[in-house]
Amino acid sequence: MKLNELTIKEAREGLKSKKFSSVELTKACLEQIKKHNKDLNAFITVTEKEALDQAKSADELISSGQDLPLLGIPIALKDLFSTKGIKTTAGSKVLENYVPQYDATVVKKIKDAGAVIVGKTNLDAWAHGSSGENSDFGPTKNPWNKEYVPGGSSSGSAVSVASDMCLAATGTDTGGSIRLPASFNNVVGLKPTYGKVSRYGIIAMASSLDSIGHFTKTVEDSEIMLSVTGGKDIMDATTLEKKHEVKPLKKMKIGIVAQYSFMGIDKNLKTLLDNADKQLKKLGANTEYISLPNTQYATACYYIIQPSEVSSNLARYDGIRYGSARQNFGDEAKRRIMLGTYTLSAGYYDAYYKKAMQVRTLIKQDFNYAFKKVDAIITPVSPTPPWKLGEKINDPLKMYLSDIFTVTANLAGIPGLSVPIGFSNGLPVGMQILGPQFSEARLFQIGYAYEQATQWYKQKPKL
Repeated sequence: MKLNELTIKEAREGLKSKKFSSVELTKACLEQIKKHNKDLNAFITVTEKEALDQAKSADELISSGQDLPLLGIPIALKDLFSTKGIKTTAGSKVLENYVPQYDATVVKKIKDAGAVIVGKTNLDAWAHGSSGENSDFGPTKNPWNKEYVPGGSSSGSAVSVASDMCLAATGTDTGGSIRLPASFNNVVGLKPTYGKVSRYGIIAMASSLDSIGHFTKTVEDSEIMLSVTGGKDIMDATTLEKKHEVKPLKKMKIGIVAQYSFMGIDKNLKTLLDNADKQLKKLGANTEYISLPNTQYATACYYIIQPSEVSSNLARYDGIRYGSARQNFGDEAKRRIMLGTYTLSAGYYDAYYKKAMQVRTLIKQDFNYAFKKVDAIITPVSPTPPWKLGEKINDPLKMYLSDIFTVTANLAGIPGLSVPIGFSNGLPVGMQILGPQFSEARLFQIGYAYEQATQWYKQKPKL
């Protein structure tokens, strides 16, 4: 196995036992980026010099007996995370030359844990998109088939992990932007509970929905990453320090949402989900149907709240305080600004935004009732496998509907873990495991048991 193909856990063990150095590991990742980034367009900025300097420092710390959770591990950052002295574009020409003066809290935590930052990854501009095609720096391609989308908005992060350009990458999830690309790339993606990870220093999309997570090759690695990034932050008043109890998988009840079977799921995907359900039963879990009656309103509710908060957050990029001229906003940003401004305007606020917030409360209550009956819920991530590049680009409504199964978790503020469950016509698909707020440990437990039994993560794209 090549060094860049290792998991975080394997790499940490290899570094500790001096089988290889962080410089060698980092060089292997940088080599992979040089070889394949031209085709895949996963990175906007590669920080080769900084990465090699950080790797040398990590090797010195390892030699002196230091043991940090990510010491010497090459990590990529979604280009929405503020990085001191390194360009942060949000995938938009508006911020093409913006260099922050400080690190986001998560970036600081990752650096303090000893990680090596190899670069900033591509994304749908401002994180607006489900496909990875809305970036002002060109679309990211799916490494399993370059004619297909990798999912968005954290497209570059998912692709960088799937194609072994790094060992893990950060992402943001406002309506499925980690879980969808994780599903489409055969990697593990975590959207934590709202408030589990600090949003400070991350360019905001929709402040009441944004969750800060990551992509890894395995569930175990996802747990390592969360142990570094999670926790209270005085710079983000919405963060909490909270732990959750875990019980044995054999005693767990897992819910399957009755309403989802009527929501146009692709036939191959349905078969893979049924197989995943059978596998969980083999592992000792009980599965039963549950009802989330207000789920049918989730997409409409989300696409009122999210553009409203987008219009408010993007108002600061006026070309005067920072950012270049507003004319540089792309079509999708303009669409969301106009939708959101209209929704929040006098006379329409009560009819739209306030009503959507009331529906959001009902959706959250649905989950609260469901979690009294079951410990976790499994659902599809997307109604379909990855689609062809350009297939939905001119039909925003069709694109928005690809988030139909993911937006509910953001509206309710609950965690979701996407794990690989197989392939449809050679393209990867995943399922998401949802749990009550702050039940990440439970999701890792279920995800790990399923992953070890099926080992889909061992399959790699032929680049």
